[in-house]
Amino acid sequence: MPKRSSIVSFLCLAGAVLLWGTSFAAMKTALTGFQPMAVVWIRMVLGTAVLLPFWRKVPKPVYRRGDWKWLVLLGLFEPCLYFLLEGYAINLTTSAQAGMVSAIVPLLVAAGAWLFLKERLPVPAIVGLVVSVGGVVVLSLAGAPGQNAPAPALGNTLELLAMFSAAGYMLVLKRMSARYDPWFLTGVQSFMGTLFFLPGALLSNPASWLAAPRSAWIGSLYLGLFVTVGGLGLYNMAISRMHASRAVMAINLIPLVAVVAGWLVLGEALAPIQGVACAAIVGGVILGEVGSPELALETAEPPQPVILPLSRPED
Repeated sequence: MPKRSSIVSFLCLAGAVLLWGTSFAAMKTALTGFQPMAVVWIRMVLGTAVLLPFWRKVPKPVYRRGDWKWLVLLGLFEPCLYFLLEGYAINLTTSAQAGMVSAIVPLLVAAGAWLFLKERLPVPAIVGLVVSVGGVVVLSLAGAPGQNAPAPALGNTLELLAMFSAAGYMLVLKRMSARYDPWFLTGVQSFMGTLFFLPGALLSNPASWLAAPRSAWIGSLYLGLFVTVGGLGLYNMAISRMHASRAVMAINLIPLVAVVAGWLVLGEALAPIQGVACAAIVGGVILGEVGSPELALETAEPPQPVILPLSRPED
């Protein structure tokens, strides 16, 4: 049974990585016909619509006093802040560059565990974090404005902030997944996202949506029907079944999927200096993970609340 559980966890993780990795190219495609907030709201609505018919079958948790704060925090980190930042980031940079920035998430999770959960952060992890952030800076500054990336420096900066939000989501998720069904948490996130992005969608000229090209609709439908529900749901299942550090390490594969998807779907390419920056980002992540202990977040019963100052990958 444990072996079967490990296989299921691996498949869930692989599915989430594939969906999140391809979400950057899908988002870029959707933005050819919609404004960022419209795309995010459409995907949230579709994700919620997919879950509604099955909602009664989703196991309901035994609520404990104060849980609402963690549920709100989970939804605030992802999808609200994450998609808000990434929606505009993808509009300003290439999907390949945004995907590479996502490689820094594992180190941000380790840093968050050190800061908020008082876990040890060894020197290699600190060095790796600095190298990775430096790589993101070079990647951003070396990006020349173009048709697919009008402001790569700003776009990559927004994507980096989105990764901070993603790291917060993963830390809170591991805490809540001990007592909450992963699909229940996914539903809460989708519903919160639908409400959060509604004002932005209404301000993005809904009357023009019918004139959007077919490719933009296909990108939006893919994001809503597959990435939003599938990515969040599969990752939530994976992190509820395995150690958080192992689930987070799989995020390192998202940049590879993003770059390949950007090349195949959008014809994107990286300049040589950006290739070096990407190597620095990945190298820093590897350095940080090799020298880091596993995150001590896998407990059958979560510890007493730790108050944080403030959730696909895309996804």
